[in-house]
Amino acid sequence: MSQNEVVTIRLPADVKAKLEALAQSTNRSKSWLAAQAIAAYVEDQSWQVQQIEEAVALADSEQSMWVEGAKVHTWLNSWGTDNQQLRL
Repeated sequence: MSQNEVVTIRLPADVKAKLEALAQSTNRSKSWLAAQAIAAYVEDQSWQVQQIEEAVALADSEQSMWVEGAKVHTWLNSWGTDNQQLRL
């Protein structure tokens, strides 16, 4: 079983009131709701940071291919025309 730690946070009064109302209406404790919300937020942010770090590592690698914005613009503008470019 995992061990829980205590964390103290400061909330704006309106958020605290909403948390209290939600806790009462869902028959859950404020602590349980806050822990669930923080866990979901941390999971989401961790995923985003990991994806950004992987993208930066790929962009910095020798496998990356850089194309000037003007070339991409020209390529995209060719779509659906008689002289459509298939690739850059």
